[in-house]
Amino acid sequence: MPEPTKKDETPNGQPEESVAPDSNGVLPLPEISLKVSPPPEAVAEGQEPVETDGTQPEHAEPAEPEPVQAVVAQEPIPAENGSNQPQPVEVGVKEQAESGKTTEKGEGPCSPRPPVWSLGEGQAPEDLDKPIDTPPRSTLLIESPQSASMPVGGDISFVAKVEAKDLLRKPTVKWFKGKWMDLASKTGKHLQLKETFERQTKIHTFEMHIIKAKENYAGNYRCEVTYKDKFDSCSFDLEVKEAETGSQNIDIRSAFKRSSEGQEDAGELDFSGLLKHREPKQEDEAPDVDVWDILKNARPDQYEKIAFMYGITDLRGLLRRMKKIPKQEKKSEAFAKKLEPAYQVDKGGKIRLVVDLADPTVELKWYKNGQEIRPSPKYIFEHKGTQRIMVINNCSVNDDAAYSVAAGDEKCATELFVKELPVKIVKGVEPVKTTVNERIELECEVSEEGAQVKWMKNGVEVPTGVRSRYRVKSEGTKHFLVIDDASKEDTGTYSIMASGGTSEAHVQVDLKPLKIYQDLQDMKVMLGQPLKLHCEIYPGNVPGRWYRNGQLIQPNDRITIIHRNKVHRLEIESSSLHDAGDYTFVPEGYSQSLSAKIHIIDPPRVHLDSLNFPDNTVTIVAGNKLRLEIPISGEPAPRVVWMKGERVILESGHRVRAETYGDQTSLTIDITEREDSGNYKIVLQNEAGEATASVKIKVVDIPDPPEAPLVPVVGGDWCSMTWEAPKYDGGSPILGYFIERKKKQSSRWMRLNFDLIKETSFEPKKMIEGVPYEVRIFAVNAIGVSKPSEPSKAFTPLAVTSEPTMLVVDDVTDNTVTVKWRPPETIGAAGLDGYLVEYCIEGANDWVVSNKELTEKTKYTITGLTPGSKILVRVRAINAAGPSPPRTLQHAILVKEVIEPPKIRVPRHLKQTYTRRVGEAVNLVVPFMGKPRPKVTWLKEGKPIEPTHVSIRNTDCDSIIFIRKAERSHSGKYEMTVQVENHVDTAIIDIQIVDLPGPPQCVTIEDVWGGNVALVWTPPKDNGNAPITGYTIQKADKKTMEWFTCIEQYHRTCITITELVVGNEYFFRIYSENMCGLSEAATVTKKSALIVKEGMQLKTHEFNDRDFKEAPKFTQPLINTFAIAGYNATLNCSVRANPRPKVIWMKNKITILDDPRYRMFSNQGVCTLEIRKPSPYDGGMYTCKAINDLGEAQVDCKLEVKGGFTFYELMQRGVPLHLIDKYMNEHKIVEQEK
Repeated sequence: MPEPTKKDETPNGQPEESVAPDSNGVLPLPEISLKVSPPPEAVAEGQEPVETDGTQPEHAEPAEPEPVQAVVAQEPIPAENGSNQPQPVEVGVKEQAESGKTTEKGEGPCSPRPPVWSLGEGQAPEDLDKPIDTPPRSTLLIESPQSASMPVGGDISFVAKVEAKDLLRKPTVKWFKGKWMDLASKTGKHLQLKETFERQTKIHTFEMHIIKAKENYAGNYRCEVTYKDKFDSCSFDLEVKEAETGSQNIDIRSAFKRSSEGQEDAGELDFSGLLKHREPKQEDEAPDVDVWDILKNARPDQYEKIAFMYGITDLRGLLRRMKKIPKQEKKSEAFAKKLEPAYQVDKGGKIRLVVDLADPTVELKWYKNGQEIRPSPKYIFEHKGTQRIMVINNCSVNDDAAYSVAAGDEKCATELFVKELPVKIVKGVEPVKTTVNERIELECEVSEEGAQVKWMKNGVEVPTGVRSRYRVKSEGTKHFLVIDDASKEDTGTYSIMASGGTSEAHVQVDLKPLKIYQDLQDMKVMLGQPLKLHCEIYPGNVPGRWYRNGQLIQPNDRITIIHRNKVHRLEIESSSLHDAGDYTFVPEGYSQSLSAKIHIIDPPRVHLDSLNFPDNTVTIVAGNKLRLEIPISGEPAPRVVWMKGERVILESGHRVRAETYGDQTSLTIDITEREDSGNYKIVLQNEAGEATASVKIKVVDIPDPPEAPLVPVVGGDWCSMTWEAPKYDGGSPILGYFIERKKKQSSRWMRLNFDLIKETSFEPKKMIEGVPYEVRIFAVNAIGVSKPSEPSKAFTPLAVTSEPTMLVVDDVTDNTVTVKWRPPETIGAAGLDGYLVEYCIEGANDWVVSNKELTEKTKYTITGLTPGSKILVRVRAINAAGPSPPRTLQHAILVKEVIEPPKIRVPRHLKQTYTRRVGEAVNLVVPFMGKPRPKVTWLKEGKPIEPTHVSIRNTDCDSIIFIRKAERSHSGKYEMTVQVENHVDTAIIDIQIVDLPGPPQCVTIEDVWGGNVALVWTPPKDNGNAPITGYTIQKADKKTMEWFTCIEQYHRTCITITELVVGNEYFFRIYSENMCGLSEAATVTKKSALIVKEGMQLKTHEFNDRDFKEAPKFTQPLINTFAIAGYNATLNCSVRANPRPKVIWMKNKITILDDPRYRMFSNQGVCTLEIRKPSPYDGGMYTCKAINDLGEAQVDCKLEVKGGFTFYELMQRGVPLHLIDKYMNEHKIVEQEK
């Protein structure tokens, strides 16, 4: 093996000293010292540390050598061609200690080596020789962190880079200190971890920053990179320089490149982080233990365990202090001179191990790695006086071991290092240029037989396993790399690496020229038949790939790919349409390719079975779009022709067209019609054959509309209708009919049935009389509803009216009878055309029609009767449906005139004063009664009325008084007199014609003070024939004389005007107002009122408060009133009183209390009694009484209710019997008074 380089960097960056051989050819070992600071008491006494010569005390017992773990270091070895390649160098280190005590390295022959510090929990000494299991290593790091040094308190960064070119995701990176301390949990103020990614270069950068480093941050660090099953790691050291640096000592393991762990601070661990969470112990409870004695008597590999046990955090400083403690070496009794600590010899050379005995008679034994050595040609023992010599001839690598010699009970040990000379390359590798499938043999000759060499390809070691394509062999000093079957991938730079140099050469493997013996042929294959493609090329062992339309073909159960020597075949068991296309065979590694076109042909076929139509018949509803898609097959695509009879259906058709695309053909009819029904023929043709098929299309439609229905019979709200079935049922049986009707004037049809009617007759009901109707029919089949039939002729449901009601005798003379009646209760929708009046002589059955033409009035006079005869009268109502049942008088009528006393019926609005303005027209109608025709006269204020001023017109039943343009002179009381023989009835009507009032008579300024003026005036002489309702006061500044209204609707004749402007002089004027409006002129004050500044005295006048209290007094009495039964009636009066009086209403001297038929109101002195829907028994004497503290007053009136009821009608209305009896008695009294 090559010898490690003699020069390297120590942890602090200083070069180590070179080791020179001594006189006997053995390399002197570097001095290895272990400095331990003295205990405090030794320092106090001023003792200086003393280094001993390394000899053992006399009473020391020899100990067995203790193996130490072997490590492998990477050492750059210079090659012959100047290139530096990392070579693994295995260095074995053996260590032997005595009695477990640590001694200095150097002069003593039995000096033990410093231990390898364990990281974490450490390893037992017996496990140190076991190999360390590490995960598989791969090259992930393209830049590793490097060892560095820094002063205390400085900052430093370590960088690791990973190339992500072949990685799918980010790798996992961990930073460790020592062996197991993960630094990810220690990040904070002094430690930061950072990750970045450069997208352009695709490189992950991982950085560890140490900020303000402390002394205990020094030690060995490790960076681990993991990605899936790949792993890579790198160790580096950090040295933190102290203020004072001690002398650097040479580590023997560093000199021989054992490992970076041989450095003093390798694997140092900061135990302070582990002790942060420990429970603090009381000082008085701590055992009295001398840690110095424990450490001095312990083995070096136990230092960490002892430090952890006793809480020592600065183990490194403690070990430095231990190195300074003087060693007391014991003098050996058996050896005068022991073996040197180490020897070195070149491979093939000879070495002499010499020991000088103190007692020559002592028996001496030599050991190699603990095994006793027997004399042989290899090992020769010599004696020279007290010297005992062991000569080792022809040293080899196997002789590199630990040797010891035992003299009695004492031992001394040493180590022998066999230095291998570098293996040089005598004959280098030569370049090779060949073709594929040829044999390649690379040859190299080295300077030494049996030397270890390494073959590399493009910088990567060539695998030489059992299954590898590469074979390595050696013959003496010649080494060969053989590739039996070369491929193009074998092209590259091959090199051989020996300990003394490297040699490289380029190997070029080219393809052999391609020769095509048989090319692929174009083929036509029937569908379902096997397909075989065949070609022959040279060289025969070249694989290739098959492609179809540019897609790679993979073998499967249907496709077989065969390669036998020069022949390449592609076989398809059963061809399909997808197998058609361009086939290409591409030999691997060549740009040339073989191509052929394959056509799959198939006879045309029409697949009607997939339509699932019975008998290949397609049924479609007329008006819908038909798109019949029929699958077809055939290769090449067949030509398709659609035919109906002898007519060919073209693709360019407008409504009916045929289309073919892909694997189907279609027939499209946009709007189907009845004429489209029939058989359609499909003809398919291609080069493989011809096929035909037939499809039947049946177009079904809604039925034709029926004929217009007939309406033979019409009733009051019903009719009877019939119709005929439609001529065409649409190809489907008629299921029934729908009937609709509408009013003739309307456009909205209403369906009469929701369930189909299977018959051809129907009776619509619930129609409105007199409204013209039309009906129509819909026919329904399985397809749908037909269009409606034509409407029937308009018909009107009609019914006769009921008989006329309330037929009574209105008047009888000596030769006429007048009857009247009311319209029928039920007239019907047909209306009423008129009435027919008939009469017959009592005792006869012959009815004589009195009116030849219908009369629309409800009153008729039968003329031409015989005086003194008795007749019966009946009336019929006539409309379009015919005459109604007759209404007949119950008793016969005696034809003889009857005298009726006159009676004036004054309208309600004339019972009070009738008021009109000057210039308005007056038209009053006063009805009256009496037979024979009464005589009517009018008087005004007891004097006859002049016809030139007032027009009067009289009729049989009323009198009309008319004034075209009223004047104030027309005011007054008019008396109307109606006389029939000796019977007379009178009525008085009060007419009041009103006009605008005159202005006030005199307006004076009563007083002026401050901003106020007191005005007084007198009412106007002319009030316009109406009460003065108020005054309007205006003011005007003397300067402008613009008038402004101060107040309106003022009722008094004195007022105080306020808020006048000081310094202005005002005039005032006043208008009077009545119901007609303001007076045309206003009265102005003669003097003006000057508003002076304040300070003037106001003259106050004494006055007495007026007493407004008064007893009740009715200003408007109650008036006798007539009411109509069933219509609300009101009684009104007005009362003045102070304080406010209590109002009581009475009927027939009985107080009205809590009766819902009466409602009483009182507003501003106006008292109202409302009688809700009065009946005849509500008539009587009503009284209104007002009461206060000063007195009482009352007014009476009489209420008469017209339109009385019979006893039977009162009973039907639910009137109590006592009220009916009371009503009947009152009614008799009224009749007697008349």
